[in-house]
Amino acid sequence: MENVSKLLDRLVLYRPAGLLARLAPALAGTAPAAPALGALLEEASANNWQGDLWQCALAQSLAMSENPFSLSCERREAAHDSLWLIALADMAVYKALFALDLPAPFDAARRFRHDNPNAPRKEAGRRIQVLAEKLAGTDSPTAMLGALTAFYQGNGLGLLGLGELFRVTGQDGHAVLFPVEGRRDVRLSDLVGYESQKSQLLENTLAFLSGRRANNVLLYGDAGTGKSTSVQALANEYAPRGLRLIELYKHQFGLIPDLLGRIKGRNYRFILLLDDLSFEENEVEYKHLKAVMEGGGEAAPENVLIYATSNRRHLIKETWADRADMQHDGDIHRSDTMEEKLSLAGRFGLQIYYPNPTFEEYHAIVRTLARRTNGLDTMTDEALRSAAATWQVRHGSRSGRTAQQFVQDMLCRAPEERET
Repeated sequence: MENVSKLLDRLVLYRPAGLLARLAPALAGTAPAAPALGALLEEASANNWQGDLWQCALAQSLAMSENPFSLSCERREAAHDSLWLIALADMAVYKALFALDLPAPFDAARRFRHDNPNAPRKEAGRRIQVLAEKLAGTDSPTAMLGALTAFYQGNGLGLLGLGELFRVTGQDGHAVLFPVEGRRDVRLSDLVGYESQKSQLLENTLAFLSGRRANNVLLYGDAGTGKSTSVQALANEYAPRGLRLIELYKHQFGLIPDLLGRIKGRNYRFILLLDDLSFEENEVEYKHLKAVMEGGGEAAPENVLIYATSNRRHLIKETWADRADMQHDGDIHRSDTMEEKLSLAGRFGLQIYYPNPTFEEYHAIVRTLARRTNGLDTMTDEALRSAAATWQVRHGSRSGRTAQQFVQDMLCRAPEERET
């Protein structure tokens, strides 16, 4: 235990963080062992770790440590400078920690097995375990540092390196990111039709990823036409190039300035997704969003764009009274009020319209989805067309979502029912 304390005291850049910080006092003999071991087992269960949990905890601390050296080589090749030499000295300490003989009861954590077939697959946990195995297999501090910086370049650093799609929660007025696990692995090719819309969105996003000028984007149109799916597909396809998607809700707009401060300067490209965005007449949150996008005193970070989806082109509910220039009751210059409401949509340099498909386009979507689905790929086009037409009439809408719901309903039916 005394050896553990001495080793940790030698660390300069890679001080214990997260789980390792909770384990350190117990391993140094200054805190009870049982609660620390329980925390280690909880983390292992949450991340589906197997084998040497101690090495996983060490790897997690290294992967999550946002220090001057790690930030400098985030998704970049590490420079062999003074920070590199200090990081190398820290790796000598971690090399000793990886080989440490742990006291009881922590020795049981070196050979942990837990078979849970119902456990969700955690991509972040898998990456940490793979990193732990690579670091444990290195034969020198130099090789360990090389493996760690290769992890930063391939996966990224900290929480942003372990996830691709994030949501936000507020804690004491600050924005806290957490990764979304188990999201849909949807691709742009999965969205049938809307080729022009996808092309415009892709062109803007690729320019953004390449460091060129790009616009904030408003995707508007009828419900169920694939607006949100298009943006989520971009995040899935271009995460390896450093694209990160952060979903925000209307009530969280007050957290945006703090969020921008946290992600500004990071070596990623961020899309803030404002899904299903609209404002009623008496809601004023849109004024905060306007200031963040273009009207504030501080320029928006160059590595951040806002993509919003909405069923309304102008986002904010208008009334006919807004278009009357003079009224005796209320605002005198109502046309000015209307201009203020419309100015939010004007801050989106690229506006892409997603209309409901035509009758023939709808059947093309149904046919494509059915041919991709085991169990429906043998249905004739005539049977599909007839059943899909009846379905969309009964549901009163015609969209990609309606087509997907029709396919799901057909899968619930017995094979002999599908042709009738």
